[in-house]
Amino acid sequence: MNRRVALRIEYDGGGFVGWQRQATGISVQGVIEAAAGRLVQGDPVACVAAGRTDSGVHAEGQVVHIDLPERFSPETVRDALNFHVKPHPVVVVAAALVADAWSARFSAIGRAYRYDIHNRRPRLVLDRGRAWHVDRPLDGAAMAAAATILLGRHDFTSFRAAACQAASPVRTLDRLEVVQEGERFSVVAEARSFLHHQVRNMVGTLKLVGEGSWPVARVAEALAARHRAAAGPTAPPEGLYLTGVVYPEDPFTPARI
Repeated sequence: MNRRVALRIEYDGGGFVGWQRQATGISVQGVIEAAAGRLVQGDPVACVAAGRTDSGVHAEGQVVHIDLPERFSPETVRDALNFHVKPHPVVVVAAALVADAWSARFSAIGRAYRYDIHNRRPRLVLDRGRAWHVDRPLDGAAMAAAATILLGRHDFTSFRAAACQAASPVRTLDRLEVVQEGERFSVVAEARSFLHHQVRNMVGTLKLVGEGSWPVARVAEALAARHRAAAGPTAPPEGLYLTGVVYPEDPFTPARI
């Protein structure tokens, strides 16, 4: 008999085609499912994630569920998967048994992302592939003021990808905060769910404000236009991190493994 196991995982998205399995290229989902298949002598194993990150996007707190034979304890699942996913930059940091009806995707009530920008003239070395390198000086106060305009419930058509498959462009943005520490800017976003490329498109717009290309008020105009061309460019994927997923009851506490 199978039992459902929740996994919290981290990965560097730089070498993957994204979370979702593709016809070509290596996906995070494919790596985890292949590792799980090793536990059950090659039988196909499917896993479901809370969010489908794009190619190049990283995760500090992605949550996945997977069904495996009950003989495997959560600790065994965690350690065995970590052995079999090597050498890929993916690691299971926690595992826990959950109810059979529990879903990493549909049981979630919130998701959090962080977008990192390094604002300096010299190119990045240590954070190459882990942050957006912006060499023009940014005004953090102006970016923070612009971010408040996007808070709350809105039609975010101007900030979603043309290929977005969501039934509605309306979302409630609970948090959009710009945090500056020296030359590092972090844009923190929290909502129940996000549209495709919504965070990256908001960051691309805030960057225009920060560098002085846009006045703060233009962000309100872009939001009201409800047209993708009215907002700023899509920020590159390497600065984006899925940092956490919220559930009515955290499956990983108090019995943290």
